[in-house]
Amino acid sequence: MKENYIYLYNKLIELARNKTLYEDFENQDQFSDRLIFFLLHFALFFKVFKNDENKKILQEIYDFTFRQLELSIREIGYGDQSINKKMKDYLNLFHDMIDKFHFWEDFNNDKKLNIINNYVSSTKNPSILLNYFENFLDSLKKNTLNSYIKSVIRS
Repeated sequence: MKENYIYLYNKLIELARNKTLYEDFENQDQFSDRLIFFLLHFALFFKVFKNDENKKILQEIYDFTFRQLELSIREIGYGDQSINKKMKDYLNLFHDMIDKFHFWEDFNNDKKLNIINNYVSSTKNPSILLNYFENFLDSLKKNTLNSYIKSVIRS
C-alpha cells in the first residue's frame, strides 16, 4: 500500500467537504452527498491525469482510494454484506462518472448541467456546481500528478 497517496486522498476529502458545495442544498448534506462530491472530484482527477505514462500510478491510487472508502464505510457501522453492495454501487457510480466526463470539454453547458444534476439532485442551483467543477478541472490541468501526490497543491 502506498502511504504517500494518503495526501491525495485527504485533499479530495477536503474538497468534498467544501461548504460552498452545499450552500444551495434543499436538505442538510449527508454522507452519501459527500461521497458523491468526493467521487466527482476523483473522476475529474482521473480524467485529467489518465494516460499511458501514469497508468500504474493511477491504478495504485484507485486501489488505495477505494480501500480507504471501504474502511470509512466500515467505520460508519455497515455490515459485511451491505459493505460489499455499497462498494459495488460506488464503483459503478465512479465508472459512470468517468464515462460521462470523458468528453466533458465537447459538451455545452446544458449537457454539463444535466450530468451534474444526474449525480447531485439536492441542489437548487446546479450552475454554481458547474462553475465550481469547471474551475476545479482548470486547476487540475495547471498542475502535475506528482504535485498532487506530494501534497504541494493549495486550494
